[in-house]
Amino acid sequence: MVNQTTMKYFLHFKKYILSGALAAIPIIMVYFILRFLYVSVDSTILNLIDQFVGFRIPGTGVLIILSILYILGLFASNLVGRWFFNKIEWLTQKIPIVRTTYQVGKQISSSLSTHEKQAFKKVVLVNYLTKDMYTIGFITGSLTDKSSGKKLIKVFIPTPPNPMSGTMVLLPENQIIDPGWTIDEGIRTIISAGIIGPGQIKSLRTMDKVKELHL
Repeated sequence: MVNQTTMKYFLHFKKYILSGALAAIPIIMVYFILRFLYVSVDSTILNLIDQFVGFRIPGTGVLIILSILYILGLFASNLVGRWFFNKIEWLTQKIPIVRTTYQVGKQISSSLSTHEKQAFKKVVLVNYLTKDMYTIGFITGSLTDKSSGKKLIKVFIPTPPNPMSGTMVLLPENQIIDPGWTIDEGIRTIISAGIIGPGQIKSLRTMDKVKELHL
């Protein structure tokens, strides 16, 4: 009896300690990022400013970093910037370890890109391989069969954990299922390989019409 009670309490504490650890991970990550910006970046720049000016302005380092990122964003958005970063990507392909690291960073960046998310109009579920197996897809547009007038929906099926790689299929409207998820929820589910995502779907019934998507 004592052993069962002890085990019960042990499992109870184990469960909630693990839950607490998982809940603390994002907070710890934010803390270390802020600490890095303040200690490693801000303090270093403050020391340089102090040497030349004679006084410190807290937060100057972070402000400079944000300004650099802003300028970098402007540069990466024009023709010369895109050419420059394409050359960097080409160069990283020649170095195995650097290539892998760069590709992972690029995939994460692409996955979080606002422009890419805007290309996805709706999260859907479609049958995959067998009748009772479903996969997550994103509606990207539609087209019409000229001979029959039948509307076909363009559905992009991503490959986890990178929602920017995958395949595109054409499906009739009555083969598409609306899970009731947002674009962000769908992308988070793909990136985490299903670990993070909605806990339920609206229905497994197919849609008669794909409406209000401005296709």
